[in-house]
Amino acid sequence: MNRYLLAVIAGIGASFTIGLLSLIEANMDNAVLIMAPFGATAVLVFGVPSSPLAQPKNVIFGHLITAFIGVFFYQYIGVTPVTVAIATGLGVTSMLVCKTTHPPAGANPILIMLSGQGWLFLVTPVLVGSVVIVLMGKGLQKLQDYHFKPEC
Repeated sequence: MNRYLLAVIAGIGASFTIGLLSLIEANMDNAVLIMAPFGATAVLVFGVPSSPLAQPKNVIFGHLITAFIGVFFYQYIGVTPVTVAIATGLGVTSMLVCKTTHPPAGANPILIMLSGQGWLFLVTPVLVGSVVIVLMGKGLQKLQDYHFKPEC
């Protein structure tokens, strides 16, 4: 399949998934299923799905680990330029040590600390949103494999 068709399919998959998260959010009271780093996650999951950085373990646990660090710092340490920097560095280190590196998740401590998020943020948007992105990405891959497989 040519790269232009792959690019269009990736863009449609990313649009549909982020749109789905936005629509679900609009229909739920006090639920946030979308956050800015998910846009960058969509680039990896839909644009370069075979990349190690786009694998389900990396997407889900990379987001969870860094989000946990952001909430922990916000709740127990406080928000200053120094603590935001330390939390971000700790997030990067933690993902590398745990072998769950997902670059978009590196923004989570910054986002969470500056917007003052609590523990429920780990469930939604972080866990629910990252799982939805992974499932949609895998579904699109299956669809592509089925419809665009080379003929023998």
